[in-house]
This record gives sequence, C-alpha cells and structure tokens, in this order.
Amino acid sequence: MKALIINCTLKPLPEFSNTGALIDKAVKQLEEQGAATEVIRLVDYEIKPGNSSDEGNGDQWPQILSKIRETDILIIGTPVWMGHLASTAQRVIERLDAIFHEEGTTDEQTGQYFTYNKVAGCLVTGNEDGAHSCAAQVLWSMQELGFTIPPNVNAYWVGMAGGDKDYVPGGGERYFYTNKTLRYMIANLTYFAKLLKENPITTNWNELTKLAKKESDEEGE
Repeated sequence: MKALIINCTLKPLPEFSNTGALIDKAVKQLEEQGAATEVIRLVDYEIKPGNSSDEGNGDQWPQILSKIRETDILIIGTPVWMGHLASTAQRVIERLDAIFHEEGTTDEQTGQYFTYNKVAGCLVTGNEDGAHSCAAQVLWSMQELGFTIPPNVNAYWVGMAGGDKDYVPGGGERYFYTNKTLRYMIANLTYFAKLLKENPITTNWNELTKLAKKESDEEGE
C-alpha cells in the first residue's frame, strides 16, 4: 500500500512548514498502518499553470502525476490563505483536470479514470478560520476526479481569529480535536484503500454512457 502526501505550503525547503508538521504526524500513522509514504513540497517543483498533463518547457508536473498514478492514498495538505486554500493546492486540482479530456487517463475497457480505486483525504492548517471551506473544495474536487472519499478524511488546525499562533508553536501538536480527527482520517483512508485493492469498483462507464445516450435527446458536454 502506497501513500503520497502533497504539501502545498508556499514555503520551499528547508523552511519550516506548519502544514508539514501536521503531515509528519500523518506519515507516522500511515507507516504504522503499513503504508509506504512519500511527501513532496509542490513549490520545490516547477509546476506550470494549465490543465494538461504536461505543459512543456521544463514543466515538472509529469513527475508528480506519475507518483499519483502509482499511489493508493493521496492526501493534499494545504495552508489557509485569506480564507481559501493555497494557490498551490488549486494548481494540483487544475492540473488533474487533464483526466477529463486526455487520452491515456482512462481504462479502455471500463472507461474509468485512472484515479478509480484510489482514496483521497485533506489536511489543513492556518491561524484563522477557513479550514472547512478548504477541505470542502479539495474533497469535492477529488471525488469529481474519480478518487474515493471515505468518511471523516480531513483534519485541521486553525488558531484564534485575528491571532498570530500557528500549528507550531501554538499548541496544535497537543490539540485533542486535531489529533482525534487525524487518527480517524488515517484509519479510514487505509481501511478503504485495502478494501478497494481487494474489491475494485466494477462500474463500466462505457456501458452506462451508451445507456444514457439512448435515453437522451442530445449529448451534453
């Protein structure tokens, strides 16, 4: 079982990342569950804007995409900026849009996206509110892209409104609610990842598309 965590902090290595500190806890728990885990900081790669699998001219997104193809569990970790998920997290979502329109991203027999039978979750840190909104955006996007979203697969820590305390320092590592939801998240992600490995989704999109065409007056986009 493989897990990939994309840290969408705006800080390149070796700068400290609060999101990275929460990710470190997730890595430890994933490995306890037997998942080989890799963490990457997106800002350490040249990820060009766009919605294809390769924008060329030194674009390093193909390296990230190959890791996503190989993983069973994908976790997006994002800080909150101005109440929204980081632009880096949004870029991951935008680049994965290639799934909808490029050849080689679906199974020829079933029509399923390559993301089928993979699970996804979300980690969020910030010093004000916005965590629920960030998690909602990430998790909705992941399910639209074909990932399975098990129950309770987000964990977050945010400081007081108007405050200046981050996850570290600020008490986040000892905060009960964050620690509890993180354990729920890792337990559910690993459980469903194993479940899907043993019982892959059998939905045949090609057959269902034919049925939909028969009962429709015109093809939609």
